[in-house]
Amino acid sequence: MSHLSINKPPHRITDLINLIKNGENITCNTLFEIVPVDFAHGNIEFQAYIFLCKYFGTINSKEYIFRKCYARGCQHNLCPHVSQAVMIANRYLKRDYKKLLDAGIKLKENIFSLDDMLVKYDKIDLEKNETTGAILTIHDYINIAKEGNIVKVQINLEIIPGVEYFANQKNEQSFLMVDFNIATLGRNSKFQRCLACFETHNETEEKPVAIQTANARLKILFSEFDEAKIQYKPIFFN
Repeated sequence: MSHLSINKPPHRITDLINLIKNGENITCNTLFEIVPVDFAHGNIEFQAYIFLCKYFGTINSKEYIFRKCYARGCQHNLCPHVSQAVMIANRYLKRDYKKLLDAGIKLKENIFSLDDMLVKYDKIDLEKNETTGAILTIHDYINIAKEGNIVKVQINLEIIPGVEYFANQKNEQSFLMVDFNIATLGRNSKFQRCLACFETHNETEEKPVAIQTANARLKILFSEFDEAKIQYKPIFFN
């Protein structure tokens, strides 16, 4: 049984599930945002779109809110194409919906829509039939390993600064990213996931919480790697 205090706000889907297992009364709703972000990665600067879901509701009538990044998309080879990112985001999102439903937390199962991108950012070329590779997630490779195939994963962690642009404001954020370099079935694949973020100007207060959240997500993922006998070296943010 989890010892998560109801006085400590949840930052993860797992936190909500642990609270309801402890007998707390949980309500949950979602709000989607597709946000343009200017990233600075080393000497490279580029714009991408991040697919965010805000989870909000009440815990015994006390309000909470947190957000989770489900994918990052752009129009060059530094990340998946935006049309791919929509599908990747929805695959991860549906996994979370199932976890919440299995725990007894009911909510309306909305998903990210490419049509929303076309309406909101009509200057972006988003062809629905465009493909730039297989739409795989890390859990596809976990399943490949469970089928008895050798899967090797190299992991790199980094904190990447960015500037989010909303309707009437911009917000400097730092994103805790994990890079996966995967070798299996004679092929090499690369992709990224955002595990947490924090407001850059409030680093002293928010960075430790973001690191704790990211490391907790890594711990769960590494446990799945171990179960599937994936070859990797565990690494955490510090």
